Amino acid sequence: MSERPDLHQHYLRACQNLGQPEHPFIAHVLQEADKNDKIRCTKGITLKIAGNNHLVPVQRVTDGDLQVLASVLHNTVYVTGLDLRYNVLTDAGAKDVATFLQENSTLQYLNLMFNDIGTSGAELIARALHRNKTLAYLRMTGNKIGDKGGMFFASMLRVNSTLEKLDLGDCDMGTQCLIAIATALTQNKSVKAINLNRPLLYSQEEETTVHVALMLKNNSSLVELHLCKHEMKNFGVERLCEALYENPSLRYLDLSCNKITCDGVKFLVELLKRNQTLEILDLHANRIEDDGAIYLSEALALNNRTLQALSVVSNNISGKGLVALSVAMKTNMELSYIYIWGNKFDEATCMAFSELIQMGRLKPNCTDVEPYEVDGHVHLAELSHGLRKHYYWTPSCGEVTNKDANASLAIAAVSEH
Repeated sequence: MSERPDLHQHYLRACQNLGQPEHPFIAHVLQEADKNDKIRCTKGITLKIAGNNHLVPVQRVTDGDLQVLASVLHNTVYVTGLDLRYNVLTDAGAKDVATFLQENSTLQYLNLMFNDIGTSGAELIARALHRNKTLAYLRMTGNKIGDKGGMFFASMLRVNSTLEKLDLGDCDMGTQCLIAIATALTQNKSVKAINLNRPLLYSQEEETTVHVALMLKNNSSLVELHLCKHEMKNFGVERLCEALYENPSLRYLDLSCNKITCDGVKFLVELLKRNQTLEILDLHANRIEDDGAIYLSEALALNNRTLQALSVVSNNISGKGLVALSVAMKTNMELSYIYIWGNKFDEATCMAFSELIQMGRLKPNCTDVEPYEVDGHVHLAELSHGLRKHYYWTPSCGEVTNKDANASLAIAAVSEH
């Protein structure tokens, strides 16, 4: 590890040996990695070969390109992360990924977000993780692996004991595999964060939410849970809240883009009164309206001192409910992040949040609105802050410097990546 590596030269030789043309972006990334002093450190480096880098002309990585790259990285101990998001990898590329995961003993982070991997590719990757002992974070987001592909990951969760974060959002999974995953997580003690966003559900019975609730009654290791676009209604929220009364670990609950109304908020209010661990609650794009916001504000003002971040973006809340939330923040000093854009702002709302920001109670980078004045009247402009600002993209130049603008990273990060 003390010798300076030469990944680029190794890559050029591998291209010749395998008869594969050189990929200019991969070559550039490897050249930059060769210059990276972090290689000498034990932490290692992440190779960022994302296909959506718009600052430079990028040719997307194909299965053939990945085969060469995998052969180069086969015994490279200082590469601990690999970001291959937004490329054109298929099930054939997944075969090389699976082989690499079985043979490599240092990779901790693998991002395959929005490639073209299907059911058979999911099976290969999931089976490789039966034996892999190092990967801590896997993102399969946006690969249409379907219900059958999701079942292979459910089986993997019964065996694997090293994976900490698993993102299966937007993967077209269905009822059967969601139930299987929830059942597997009842016994799994290593997974700390899981994303199950946007499954394809054809029933109104909320069976999947019921099984997730049963899992939360028994799971004591899960920190972060995403259930966006689950067609969840008040019945499902009630089941989740009942389960979370005694749950000792969950800190981040994402219920965005569901069908929760003010009646469902009543169950969340009872949870906030009793639960001592929940720090982030995302209710973005539900239907809580003024009554729901007032219920939340009362619980936050009088009972809860644990919640640090709340999103009520796009909930049809008017000035009455928004002002109530601002008043609660004057009493509750733990609530530091609040996101309210997409609701019905009146002058009282604008004045209330302007006052919170001006008096220093609400930091400008901890909310998604910014006050400005026109003709003596205060208005609120939108800021691009939120709980998951960098979920689909990250800055092309450098690292994310202000993690507060992406509160989920600042508060409930469960691993380095």
